Amino acid sequence: MTTILLTGSSRGIGAAAKSALEKRGANVIGQATHSSSIDTVPADFCEPGAPHELWEAALARAGGQIDVLVNNAGLFDPNPIERSDIEWLDAWEDIMRINLTAAAQLSRFAVKHWQERGVSGRIVHVASRAGHRGDSPAHWHYAASKGGMLAMHKTIARQYAHQGILSFAITPGFTDTAMAGDYLESRGGSGLLADIPLGRVAEPEEIAQVIAFCALDAPPSMTGATLDANGASYVR
Repeated sequence: MTTILLTGSSRGIGAAAKSALEKRGANVIGQATHSSSIDTVPADFCEPGAPHELWEAALARAGGQIDVLVNNAGLFDPNPIERSDIEWLDAWEDIMRINLTAAAQLSRFAVKHWQERGVSGRIVHVASRAGHRGDSPAHWHYAASKGGMLAMHKTIARQYAHQGILSFAITPGFTDTAMAGDYLESRGGSGLLADIPLGRVAEPEEIAQVIAFCALDAPPSMTGATLDANGASYVR
C-alpha cells in the first residue's frame, strides 16, 4: 500500500485529492491547521517547527515509511500595497512560510528519508498558474510563493532523479474552492470567465485527478514536468 502525506487535506483541492487517492487504495495521512480527524495531523505552518513535527507524526502513523509527499497547503489572502510597511511584510512572510517554506521543509525531509533508506519516492507540488503569469496587484506574495515552488520542484527533479526521487508540479488556474471564491467575486465574478476559453473554472475533483496521476501513475520519465490545468487561460 502506498502511504501519502497530503498537506491542506481538509477542504477544496486537498479534500478532493484525499478522496481520490483513498479510492485508489492509498493510505493518506492528511494535514490541516486545525483538525480532530483521526487520519489528519494538526499543524500550523505559520510556526517554523510545525513541518518537522508533522513529518515525525506522519512517519509514526505510517510505521516509518512515507512513499509520496503532496505539497498542497496554501494561503490566498490579499495583501494590498496600501497597507503599512509592517502589515505588508507580515502578510508576505505568512504566505511564504505557508505556501513555500513549509513545502520546502517537508520536501527536504522526504528526500533525506528516501536517501537514507535507498528507496524511490515522489513529491507532487500543487503550485498555481500565478507562478507562471503573475497575479493581481494584491497578490504579489502569492504569485512569488508559487513561482518559488516551481523553481524548487525543477531543482529537486534534476538533482535526485538518478536516485529514483521524482518531482511533479501542477499549476491550476481558478478552481471552485472556498479559497478562490471571494477572489473571483472581487475580480468581477462571471466576467472573469471571459479569460478562460473553457468557459468555467476547474472543479476540485479535476485537480485531484491530476494529483492522483502524478502520485501514483506518472512514468518516471515525466519527472520535472509541470502540468497546467487552467482551461487554456494560460498556455505555454
